[in-house]
Amino acid sequence: MPLDPIATWHQLLHDRNVTGLDALLAPGAVFHSPVVHQPQVGKAITAKYLAAAFSVFGHESFRYVRELRAERDAVLEFELELDGIRINGVDMIRWNDDGQITDFKVMLRPLKAVNLIHQKMAAMLQAGAIAPPCSERYAP
Repeated sequence: MPLDPIATWHQLLHDRNVTGLDALLAPGAVFHSPVVHQPQVGKAITAKYLAAAFSVFGHESFRYVRELRAERDAVLEFELELDGIRINGVDMIRWNDDGQITDFKVMLRPLKAVNLIHQKMAAMLQAGAIAPPCSERYAP
């Protein structure tokens, strides 16, 4: 029986274990950013965004406040305060029969929070501070 992907997600986030994303993400995983128009397709790019999120959202005030689950998907509501802005959002996560995440969508509010997260995530991704932790980054 596959591991519980949500329990694994919570543990990786708690430990800030970026390398653990490799086993958790399905090869064709898709990431939906609240600030990027097109879905980001593939394990490597999904891992890159989630790794950057570990740094940006890895604030002591971050906490999940509600969790709704179905057989192969979940919605996790979170809150945090960053740079004086109260942020509320949800992670919408879908996984396959093997317990690997196939789709990860982040939604944020209010608009000030979206703008702040856009600025912080863009800075991390553009600086190359976060490299994809998975083997797919080495694929030709």
